Amino acid sequence: MKKLSLLVFSLFFISFATIAQEKKGTQQGHTDQNKFRQMKDLLATPNDQHNAAGAPGHQYTQQKVDYIMDIRLDEANNKIYGDEDITYHNNSKDHLEYLWVQLDQNMRADDSQTPLASSNSARPFVTPDNFMSSYMGKKKGFGYNITKVESGGKPLSHTINRTMMRINLPEPLAPGKTFEFSIQWNYKINDINKDGGRSGLETFKDGNNNYTIAQFFPRLAVYNNVEGWQNMQFWGRSEFALEFGDYEVSLTVPADHIVEATGALQNEKEVLTKTQRKRFEKARKSFDNPVLIVSQEEAEQNEKGRATATKTWKFKAEKVRDFAFASSRKYIWDAMAVNINGKTIMATSLYPKEGNPLWEEHSTRAVATTLEEYSKLTFDYPYPKAVSVHSERQGMEYPMICFNFGRPNPDGTYSNRTKKGMIGVIIHEVGHNFFPMIVNSDERQWTWMDEGLNSFVEILASDVYDAELFASNPAKGITRYMGGDQSNISPIMSQGDYVKQFGPNAYTKPAAGLYILRKTIMGPELFDHAFRTYSQRWMFKHPTPEDFFRSMQDASAMDLDWFFRGWFYTTDVTDIGIKEVKPLYLTDKPSERVTKLKEQYKQYFDSLGDLVYITDKKEDANAKALDKYADGAEVPAYLYAVEFEKPGGLIMPLIVELTYADGTTKRETFPAQIWMKNDNAATRVFASTKEIKSIVVDPDFETADVDTSNNTWPKKEGDKFDEFKNKQKN
Repeated sequence: MKKLSLLVFSLFFISFATIAQEKKGTQQGHTDQNKFRQMKDLLATPNDQHNAAGAPGHQYTQQKVDYIMDIRLDEANNKIYGDEDITYHNNSKDHLEYLWVQLDQNMRADDSQTPLASSNSARPFVTPDNFMSSYMGKKKGFGYNITKVESGGKPLSHTINRTMMRINLPEPLAPGKTFEFSIQWNYKINDINKDGGRSGLETFKDGNNNYTIAQFFPRLAVYNNVEGWQNMQFWGRSEFALEFGDYEVSLTVPADHIVEATGALQNEKEVLTKTQRKRFEKARKSFDNPVLIVSQEEAEQNEKGRATATKTWKFKAEKVRDFAFASSRKYIWDAMAVNINGKTIMATSLYPKEGNPLWEEHSTRAVATTLEEYSKLTFDYPYPKAVSVHSERQGMEYPMICFNFGRPNPDGTYSNRTKKGMIGVIIHEVGHNFFPMIVNSDERQWTWMDEGLNSFVEILASDVYDAELFASNPAKGITRYMGGDQSNISPIMSQGDYVKQFGPNAYTKPAAGLYILRKTIMGPELFDHAFRTYSQRWMFKHPTPEDFFRSMQDASAMDLDWFFRGWFYTTDVTDIGIKEVKPLYLTDKPSERVTKLKEQYKQYFDSLGDLVYITDKKEDANAKALDKYADGAEVPAYLYAVEFEKPGGLIMPLIVELTYADGTTKRETFPAQIWMKNDNAATRVFASTKEIKSIVVDPDFETADVDTSNNTWPKKEGDKFDEFKNKQKN
């Protein structure tokens, strides 16, 4: 009988194919454009350093760079002076003819090309200083002043190309060898509020400064087997690709300053008072509430003076990719302990009185929540501390320390928006310790690999901190951007300097995509294991986009190429709707077509025995046609053939909610593969013992559907859709 059944269907197929060919003639062939095709055309070929599973291969190597630095902060002139000794470890298999060093401060130098690289128009207001620098050629004096580059006490040949400096080695550096050299430099510190920048100083009305200093020293660029030297120029937006190493840094600042930095403080007794050390010891045992190391009263008293003497704070950090510090006499300082699987980590905050009462209430607690929640989804936080420093307009991250905005009004009042922004930026910037400070992706090229992944985990951590304040639906929130003007949207997989709408592209769309993957496509259990696998595979290493895509699939046994291709490589949108709903009925009367088939294939149909039929003619309905075969089970009296349409280019699961006449609901989810054979339409038959009064596609807005006007049946508005419409409006 199976052979006969196959014969019947083969005859149907041949007949229809012949008719189609006769009507259309010979058709042109085509390549595979199915949206479920594998991504082999997009992903780099696996090799012995980045293998096919998305993990580091057995030949994986990466360089190491160690720094010993003496840094002096000149408060009177707002300058930084630095002497750094660098040891470069060539762990690659290659002989290196030269080394590339990043000179990020040169982005704002007087001869920088960054201001020339974008269109601009006359603004209605500017500061006199900015007008003179923009239109009168006034020099601001920013950028590095490199005073010495030496090796072994002798001048070292070097070439500066804007934000990059090539160190011309006396002879090629062989695999397994090291090269030691030193750089002496200084530069004028920019005022963040007047000159812009990711780091710099903020001047308060009382004349005091808040120094949040980063990208302040010449840093080695990454060399690997994927890019060779990552020596793309720094235009000011796309961030940094850096090597891991060990740091010993001495920071000499005014004696009345409080300092925090990357690494562990080595000389507490020299720079902290006995009272401060005693309070810090208490903080190391306080896991519930922050302990004040420097109170607001003490900070207010301290900021009234101006020390002429200096103190040197010494920090040591191992296995970090960068170094940053903060220094001011205005700081209030608090800290608390965080238990990460039995290991005590210190969460601390520095902030002037202008940050209170908001900062004393939330900053360090937000740091602690971030470390706990990120560790659950990735790996145990490996560093000894995480620091949040208050700055009026900054949101920037570095190993163990970050600079964050969120300032109350002068009278201490603040809105929920300010509170949410402040807590959100702290969670986000502290979260960057995980991406990219530890999972060390190439920010200069793939901004989404740190900002997008971090923004996704931030959503989960923020919900833990305050579910009511941070209530959101990222999938719904991204629809306005995705459904916007296509000429002003870039695929996520675009280099950061030229993407349009940088924020949605690099932050919110990747985060929303991962949220959809976790909630709707994979489920938390599979997603969390795969995400954790990727994170742990690439701790303290340099992953590529391919490593992320492959790891997520390798660790979950889910084919996600269709999702990554559509969401990351295109600007396609989700739009799934209901095209037609056709009621069907059980009957004991075969249709005219079925009758002809029974005559044509009598032997086959005879082998089937008794039959019941389905019809679209209500007058032929017989709900009892199946009763004698149902063994007492309740037979569905209602059948609905629902044709779904997909005008949007993205593939997504099909989520359907049925509402019955008695007000009860049922939800069914069909995997994305329902679109595998037909990218435009899919039909499903729903059987029920109760009449279906309404059908809604994606009732909870899980798939980033940009047009919900076709998501309901019946089309007319009415009481049954009030809840849906209210959800849509909100």
